[in-house]
Amino acid sequence: QVQLVESGGGLVQAGDSLRLSCAASGRTFSNYAMGWFRQAPGKEREFVAAINWSVVSTYYADSVKGRFTISRDSAKNTVYLQMNSLKPEDTAAYYCAAGRGILSRRSGDYDYWGQGTQVTVSS
Repeated sequence: QVQLVESGGGLVQAGDSLRLSCAASGRTFSNYAMGWFRQAPGKEREFVAAINWSVVSTYYADSVKGRFTISRDSAKNTVYLQMNSLKPEDTAAYYCAAGRGILSRRSGDYDYWGQGTQVTVSS
């Protein structure tokens, strides 16, 4: 079993930066893929970014390319999402996910999910 806990969300103004953290505990595997998803009120959950733990490859949604950076610290079993130049449309609950597959933007490819952390960007 894998448990994921997100942190780092908050209320910021447009143009500000924020870094989210996802701490993993329990049974983990070196070939896991870690992803970030977000869901705004009344909207579908959408893919944000993903990273492959062993290969250290990354994958981003077009909406966040150039602004967000996903990274990991293997020693701490933690994945980060550095969010720069935040926009009001980035406002959402952000979820960390883990799966045994390769990098994917599909929710169904992830087996474990955190409870989410809220990011609110005001204009």
